[in-house]
Amino acid sequence: MTDALSDSLATTLREARAARDMSVNALAERSGVSRAMITKIERGDAQPTAALLGRLSAALGMTLSELVARAEGTSQRLVRAAEQPTWTDPETGYVRRAISPPAGGPLELVEVELPPGAVVSYLADSYTFKHQQLWILAGHLRFREGDTDHELDAGDCLQLGPPTPCSFINPTDTPCRYLVALAKRQ
Repeated sequence: MTDALSDSLATTLREARAARDMSVNALAERSGVSRAMITKIERGDAQPTAALLGRLSAALGMTLSELVARAEGTSQRLVRAAEQPTWTDPETGYVRRAISPPAGGPLELVEVELPPGAVVSYLADSYTFKHQQLWILAGHLRFREGDTDHELDAGDCLQLGPPTPCSFINPTDTPCRYLVALAKRQ
């Protein structure tokens, strides 16, 4: 993520929280992220991980893609491949590319490249407002959904079940690329 995007993301988080008339304490309680960390992120003093951004965006009733799109200040219906925003998790090196136009439709497409050996985990609260499917483009992904492990290879597609803690795990020595299709629950 560029420094400009980091700064914009900090502002966007702060503005989204304020628009919902939510205090830092309320966001901390709802997201499970400490008040101190939220303050650091909003000031631009800390770059959040994918897991933290997932928890914060869910607590704000947004997807991570919506949060990044707002931070980029775009609202077009067409987004060229070269213009699709990417974000790299500073902890795992996972790269997330928002494919869908940021105009705010009911469906979002996100491409992820998960480095060898990487693990990205999310709490159940991150998925309470959307339907999600994973389509493996290349490599192997172990998707842990609660107590169940799904071993997925290129071409496999998994529809997620009810919200539960989950982990995206690349147990191999090669990158895994997958598409995430998200639809807001009605």
